[in-house]
Amino acid sequence: MSTLVSYATVGLAEDVSSTIASIAPTSVPFTSSIKTEKVSARSFSWLEDTIRSAGVNALVEGADASTTAIGQPTERSNNTQIIGEAFKVAATVDAVQTHGRAKETAYALAKTLKALKLDQERAYVGVDQAAVGGGASTARKMASASQMISTTVDAGANATDALTEAKVLDLHQTCYTNGSDPSILMVKPADSSIIAGFATAANRQRDFGSDKTLTNAIEVLVTPFGTLRCQINRNLLSTHAFMYDPAMFKQCVLRNYTRTLLAKNGDADTHFVVGEVSLKHSNFSDSGMITGLS
Repeated sequence: MSTLVSYATVGLAEDVSSTIASIAPTSVPFTSSIKTEKVSARSFSWLEDTIRSAGVNALVEGADASTTAIGQPTERSNNTQIIGEAFKVAATVDAVQTHGRAKETAYALAKTLKALKLDQERAYVGVDQAAVGGGASTARKMASASQMISTTVDAGANATDALTEAKVLDLHQTCYTNGSDPSILMVKPADSSIIAGFATAANRQRDFGSDKTLTNAIEVLVTPFGTLRCQINRNLLSTHAFMYDPAMFKQCVLRNYTRTLLAKNGDADTHFVVGEVSLKHSNFSDSGMITGLS
């Protein structure tokens, strides 16, 4: 055979895309929804207060003044949690040419920072974690959001453990009665499908007209007690749904995430990325959560 074909050709140039595709879930909806506050100690405190309920208030003419006991604020606290990870890159790796990134160290650093943000999101809303003071041999841990919300509705109270519209309304009403104004309903992926079904409940119609796009999602839920933006979160506790006001939560930072180059002991560099953060809920009676979900 005299025809040269590609299978017999020596030295063909390789074709590798200049981009790297990743499907790793890197969104952190809860962390992204709240603002940041600087703290200056590994254990920090704040005060929350309330006023008495409304009552009958009618005085006769010339009545003597009566006094009411002055309630005192409640002190709350949380601990900062150290979140970090190290990676090691041989010197040769940054010297050779690679596809999809200029330097392996920079690429590894970006991936590490995204992973640590996921760990932080999980510490906030992905676990039901009590605060741990820590010690010389025990890691310090923050209290998660579930530990700082006192308003709850149990999904299993009526022999069911699924999210229902009735439970959402029950919790929203309780929050409203308490005086809070939640604006986000955060749920796990499976529960977002349940919420989509609210629109097709009995006696409800959706007019799609001539639109060729079928939409089966509820992004905004309006109840008699206000408007809620429905937010899906892959990192959320599977047993919980959170109804909260982002203005009442703060991401507390003792140390921002920084990279430290550790002592060199050979032909490689070890990078340690670490930060120290926590969570603050300004008033435990604000916001709410549905528990006992499956």
